[in-house]
Amino acid sequence: MKYRITHTTVYNYSQSVGLCQNEARLQPRDFWRQRCESSCFEITPIPVDFREFTDFFGNRVAYFAIQQPHKQLVVTAISEVALFPRPDITGLLKHLSWEQVRDKLQETPGQTANRYQNQSQLQIQGQSQSQDQTQDSGQEILEARYYVLDSPMITTSRELADYARPSFQPDRPLLDVVRDLMQRIYANFTYDPTFTTIATPLSEVLLHRRGVCQDFAHLAIGCLRSFGLAARYISGYVETLPEPGQQRLVGADASHAWFAVYLPGTGWVEFDPTNNKLPFDQHITLAWGRDFADVTPLKGIAYGGGQHMLSVSVDVLRLEQ
Repeated sequence: MKYRITHTTVYNYSQSVGLCQNEARLQPRDFWRQRCESSCFEITPIPVDFREFTDFFGNRVAYFAIQQPHKQLVVTAISEVALFPRPDITGLLKHLSWEQVRDKLQETPGQTANRYQNQSQLQIQGQSQSQDQTQDSGQEILEARYYVLDSPMITTSRELADYARPSFQPDRPLLDVVRDLMQRIYANFTYDPTFTTIATPLSEVLLHRRGVCQDFAHLAIGCLRSFGLAARYISGYVETLPEPGQQRLVGADASHAWFAVYLPGTGWVEFDPTNNKLPFDQHITLAWGRDFADVTPLKGIAYGGGQHMLSVSVDVLRLEQ
């Protein structure tokens, strides 16, 4: 499946901006189920400085600075992405229990290294996977621990743990736990784009049972971290299809958010609580991190400008194969 994504952000200012510096995380990542085939920016006014780099989480970041006075800033990112066929994860649903995964993530670095050294020794006897795979798995667990910790927008709490507890039955396979949690969030919470803002605390979302995709992803991550599990936030897009007989509306799509949980030996498995589904051939990934603060699509500093109005247009177009 191939898509062209056009993401346009427009800032209109009441007064002239003399200088602005910005970071954009609007270029899709490359990973096992997705390949970004092309990506470019159209920025008005033209930046005096533009460069790209990779952040701590491996996301693609574009930095740009504009030094000429302006009352409008337009940033358009155009990308073409190929998504690969959905794998069968049926067998994973009866994999490690959530307690086993939690315990692996709580091991000290020395314990992790010793365990994978022992596995490598077993491999020599023909009883385990390759040494490279075991070393990679050990490194993966060390890196996954970063996503167990509290982050700027997600703090674990008794309230989150209490909400999640019915899903955490003893010895229940981890992915079964997460799927159940996703289904409960979908059933218990109302999608309401008027209720929250970026700054709305997670406690308010939990109390009023309302929010948007960002809130539901944060909620699920907070629940999982409250039980010592590694979960990360994913920003991107999801293809929206028109009703039968209706014209497709260009620019009517929107940014989306979901989450992933870490399963040792397998990697990161994604879940979309807003739509109650596992993301694959209609979900396009931009970036991932601990929460929204790590993956904000466009942020920066403007000197001057007074008040401003922001508008965002997203178009996700399925291309002919």
